[in-house]
Amino acid sequence: MKKTIIIAAVAALASNTMTARNYLDIPYPQAPSDNTADTYFGIRVDDPYRPLENDTAAATAQWVEAENALTKAYLCQIPFRADMRARLARLNNYHKSGLPFRENDGMTYFYENDGLRNQAVLYRVKSLGDTPEVFIDPNTLSADGTVALTGVYFSPSGKYTAYTISRNGSDWTEIYVMDTATKTLLSDHIEWAKFTGASWLGDEGFYYSAYARPEAGKEFSNANEYHKVYFHRIGSGQDADTVAYENAAQPLYFHQAGVSDDGTALFVEASGQGFGNSVMVKDLRTPGADWQVIEPSMDYELSIIDVIDGTIYMRSSIDAPLYRIVAIPLKSAANRKTWRVVVPESKDVLVSAQVAGDRLLLTYDHDASNRVYVHNLRGRRTGEITLPTYGTVGISSSRKYPDVFYSFTSFAYPSAIYRYDLASGQSTPYRSADIDNFNSADYVTEQVFYPSADGTKIPMFITYKKGIERNGKNPVYLYGYGGFGVTLNPGFNANRVLWLENGGIYAQANLRGGNEYGDPWHQAGTKMNKLNVFNDFIAAAEYLIAEGFTTPGLMTIEGGSNGGLLVGACVNMRPDLFKVAIPRVGVMDMMRYHLFTIGWNWAPDYGTSADSPEMAAYLRAYSPAHNIHNDGTPYPAILVTTADHDDRVVPAHSFKYAAALQAADTGTAPKLIRIDSNAGHGAGKPISKVIDEYTDIYSFIFYNLGITPNLSK
Repeated sequence: MKKTIIIAAVAALASNTMTARNYLDIPYPQAPSDNTADTYFGIRVDDPYRPLENDTAAATAQWVEAENALTKAYLCQIPFRADMRARLARLNNYHKSGLPFRENDGMTYFYENDGLRNQAVLYRVKSLGDTPEVFIDPNTLSADGTVALTGVYFSPSGKYTAYTISRNGSDWTEIYVMDTATKTLLSDHIEWAKFTGASWLGDEGFYYSAYARPEAGKEFSNANEYHKVYFHRIGSGQDADTVAYENAAQPLYFHQAGVSDDGTALFVEASGQGFGNSVMVKDLRTPGADWQVIEPSMDYELSIIDVIDGTIYMRSSIDAPLYRIVAIPLKSAANRKTWRVVVPESKDVLVSAQVAGDRLLLTYDHDASNRVYVHNLRGRRTGEITLPTYGTVGISSSRKYPDVFYSFTSFAYPSAIYRYDLASGQSTPYRSADIDNFNSADYVTEQVFYPSADGTKIPMFITYKKGIERNGKNPVYLYGYGGFGVTLNPGFNANRVLWLENGGIYAQANLRGGNEYGDPWHQAGTKMNKLNVFNDFIAAAEYLIAEGFTTPGLMTIEGGSNGGLLVGACVNMRPDLFKVAIPRVGVMDMMRYHLFTIGWNWAPDYGTSADSPEMAAYLRAYSPAHNIHNDGTPYPAILVTTADHDDRVVPAHSFKYAAALQAADTGTAPKLIRIDSNAGHGAGKPISKVIDEYTDIYSFIFYNLGITPNLSK
């Protein structure tokens, strides 16, 4: 297979911006650079690609254009790329159904995508089995599917519906309002909201959260500060909205407001500077009531389940690292002596809780796989929803309606929907998926527990086609995240089928830093424990090699966001272990991450370079952009991905990392960057763009592994 290419088109495009050193005959563009250096507690850190932080500068735009042309030319010469896209399109072209949910107008709503629509359509029916009526079709909101419907919020009577959209994958949110019955759009329109829904106070208006209008040209990079809660009254303009809550002393807090379903309580939660969230409540039954502080700190994670007959039901990690359910009288919520434990802490992590009729449905993680139990409101367990294998569950339920629907998915199981009868405890199939030439029974998932560097046992799921031998000749795709209390549960990805049907093994490691075993597991991967996460991932690769699944020459690693940091750090630490690396939208500059958009929110997990000499030195020692070898050490083939509208992890992270990679002497494997346009961090991305991205990723992987995939199915 030809691995040396000379890209004349790119050379012509950027002939005056080539580096002197062109590995693999790839003419890497010369990135804008200067002599910038920072000093942290006496530690000098060079930052030569600081100009790339200015994503609106002409020099940056020219570099982005040249990099994309280079990457496109490289990928286009891969002989099976067109067939790759065709196969991925067939795999994604199946009927996808969302969980039905009953709303306040008495109608049942559900999302569906009949195949390759860029965005799922929201439908409604009066009764199950009726012909569905389109309620909101986000595909009509843009020509290319880059406007995503991110939430719908019905007023208590069902008269009004507020819905939120995101454009081009940005975290910035717009809110629209329409008459629910007629679907007539009202004049109400909110701009520059962020990290918010719409919580109704009767039919008169709703609460939402927003920042001040950003500086023109810096909408996707400047730091976001002073998140406020506003109240919008129906029929008024946004300039008439009133501030319902703010904390001027804490510019780095997020604030969200929520009204209980019965309209008796207003909650305000704050987060952003700790592992959890603070909560306070106002009793709306008493005019002029004061705020009651349920928890002042952000040391614990609290989530309100519901308010029933004057009692707040809450999932809480206070005195329970694996979480429990407590009942709190609304009239004395601040007095912990009045709190009552409804469901005590278990040996498994309580992931979520919701009300269904007069029952509680509790979802737990057992070794990173969901289990669901039914309890009455006094806390006694009355049943269990039996699941077929390792998997992840979603539940749709309400206190107002008896319908309970749940979805189940696993690595080889596309999401299927079931109807659950609370009285009998029986589940019946409701919707399932049929994917082109794919049979779940052809694949197997096993869970293993392997030792990390310090001896800690780490769980990992391994999925592969039945009959694969442990002969060291199998390509492995190892995925990880390891941060922010995020648990990696089993889940289906149609694009991954292409890997599995070609004899590939998919491995998903449940690293420390997640919530697989509650807050202790999370904190074991934070701040000056972050090295544990990288060691856990490296140990996963070593285990797969030692157990005969694969060899370093057939190992691909991938991760996104915090997982992109994971991939970048592990490549620097052990470049010999991997053949291909895909760091996606990664946090690559650990010295300055907290200075952009909401980067400051990650400080509880990472610490910052301003915290202390020790913290600055620790971050400097693993920051991906600052620890790239430059001595000829062979690196794996690397495809960095980012997007121009990513205002979560700004593209400057990937820009600076890719520029440093391309300038360094790291062997002959390609180091490329794919910069998507009109896209963000990943949420709401249209299917066409998803297929395009996976086409490029899998083409790059197979080509650099030296494998020609079978794409004839």
